[in-house]
Amino acid sequence: MSTEGARVAVRDNPDEDRYELLVGDSVVGEIQYHHRRSSDRIAFIHTEGSPELEGHGLGGRLVAGALDDVRAHRLQVVPICPFVCTYLRRHPEYEDLIVPDRRLPD
Repeated sequence: MSTEGARVAVRDNPDEDRYELLVGDSVVGEIQYHHRRSSDRIAFIHTEGSPELEGHGLGGRLVAGALDDVRAHRLQVVPICPFVCTYLRRHPEYEDLIVPDRRLPD
């Protein structure tokens, strides 16, 4: 699957408890989450993506898009997924979104 010239977007799919990465009209990646609507915390549990898209930076776009949406909704992240944890370590601009008692070690 080629991403050249294709529209790339991240959307929240609350019915499926996941953020989705779209290339064109195809869902090619996702971050599964747990969020009780009465809570200001969202736990990122697992990230998956199509293997043929590895190495194109799309996993990072998925995480960044999800974190930007979390910020817009004034939520805090409980990072459980190793991919999300690695992304957060590399992008300190999102550190303020991490639940204080779940800060990542250096």
